Amino acid sequence: MANETWTFVDGEWISGNQPIIGPRTHAFWLGSSVFDGARAFEGVTPDLDLHLERVNRSAEVMGLQALKSVGEMTEIAADGVARFPSSTPLYIRPMYWAEQGGPGSVEPLAASTRFLMCLYEAPMPQPSKGASVCVSPFRRPTIETMPTNAKAGCLYPNNARAYLDAKARGYDNALVLDMLGNVAELTSSNVFMVKDGVVVTPAENRTFLAGITRTRIMALLSAAGYRVEATTLTVADFKDADEIFSSGNYGKVLPITKIEDRELQPGPVFKTARDLYWEYAHA
Repeated sequence: MANETWTFVDGEWISGNQPIIGPRTHAFWLGSSVFDGARAFEGVTPDLDLHLERVNRSAEVMGLQALKSVGEMTEIAADGVARFPSSTPLYIRPMYWAEQGGPGSVEPLAASTRFLMCLYEAPMPQPSKGASVCVSPFRRPTIETMPTNAKAGCLYPNNARAYLDAKARGYDNALVLDMLGNVAELTSSNVFMVKDGVVVTPAENRTFLAGITRTRIMALLSAAGYRVEATTLTVADFKDADEIFSSGNYGKVLPITKIEDRELQPGPVFKTARDLYWEYAHA
């Protein structure tokens, strides 16, 4: 790997992108992996505990064993962060996966669950260059068809094809719709819009993960006096918005400056949301 990486697995730390799984590992060929992502930056790890709680919930959704407590994972994360120079921006990725399948082989064997935590250097995206988005032809699955209530690796090929399609069309990202044609999220983060001073984000409907950073931004803006709503939103709503911005663990809060052929500017609500998040992270 081009950037420094440390991984805690089987009770020890290994450096670099070392091989962990084999050709018969269940997760490798049948997709029984879950993960979460937290951030370390500027000496802080905001909401790390919530990300660790979620990876355990995701494991249980997928029929895996949550082998580590939040406290144990917090200690591992702290040990990992200490292996890098102070204030290095890091991605913190705990994972569970099944090593073996059950009697039917398709299902994961819970007793074979393994755990790792990978930390690697990942610069924080800067908001100076806003992102452009189009509307993806691919849609989010429902809870009846995929484990949308888990942060499961098997969900991401669908996100990836939406992202690749957007890039091929000259955009940075895409609005992904649910099966009813309403906006769900971007390919890799949640999305907000602002209209007439009201901050709005797609309502949770079990087609996408309502992110930890999304929830935090909603609470911070609400406490600052903004009217914040989660509701059903259409593409037309976003095309008519005064502002659009994204929230996600990797980049936290970033502006959307173009939707299809309409140009936008980073707006005051986006700037406030980003400032509030940074204040919260350092508090």
